[in-house]
Amino acid sequence: MVTLDIFSDPICPWCYIGKSYLDRALQDAPDHPFTIRWRPFMLNPDMPAEGMDRRAYLETKFGGKDGAVKAYMPVFEHARDAGLTINLDAIERTPSTLDAHRLIHWAGIEGVQTAVVSALFTAYFVEIRDIGNREVLGDIADACGLDASLILRLLASEADRREIVEMDATARGMGVTSVPTFVVAGQHAVPGAQPAELWSRVIAELKDGGARAALA
Repeated sequence: MVTLDIFSDPICPWCYIGKSYLDRALQDAPDHPFTIRWRPFMLNPDMPAEGMDRRAYLETKFGGKDGAVKAYMPVFEHARDAGLTINLDAIERTPSTLDAHRLIHWAGIEGVQTAVVSALFTAYFVEIRDIGNREVLGDIADACGLDASLILRLLASEADRREIVEMDATARGMGVTSVPTFVVAGQHAVPGAQPAELWSRVIAELKDGGARAALA
């Protein structure tokens, strides 16, 4: 098997889109060689634990609504092409994703990491739920087969908070500056929401003994 590390944040629309493209390629190649691991990268590492008003967030990040519309236009276009629903206009608060990353980390231990990541994307972009809210995270954990009461106890503690922050810092130290970033076999970095066709070529190359040509 070949490790595919995916550096991602569950409030990143490009990560949601990139996952959908990867999923399409994986569905077309059920015998693919990938072992997928989701790695933390916080788009807003200094976000307050309670999150912040979406309007204030957009003012800070993009200089206001017009800047946000310009930045997000390609997102809507790619989401439409991918058949995804992204309800950015309905989001009222931008959450801290530290606790969501803790949940993803624990889900990896239990073997349901991708299911939890998928549920977080759906909760945030489709259902407009606050994934910084621990009760929401508990619901997601329960829906994915995790022990919600245990997850809520862990979230109420300091468990793995420092580890997530350190993993985020390590990713930046490796040169990850944006998400999604995919790392194939610990060697080949593939930034951005890549089309399903690229992943199909990578899978074919890996089956033939190498991925360098497909990633060139």
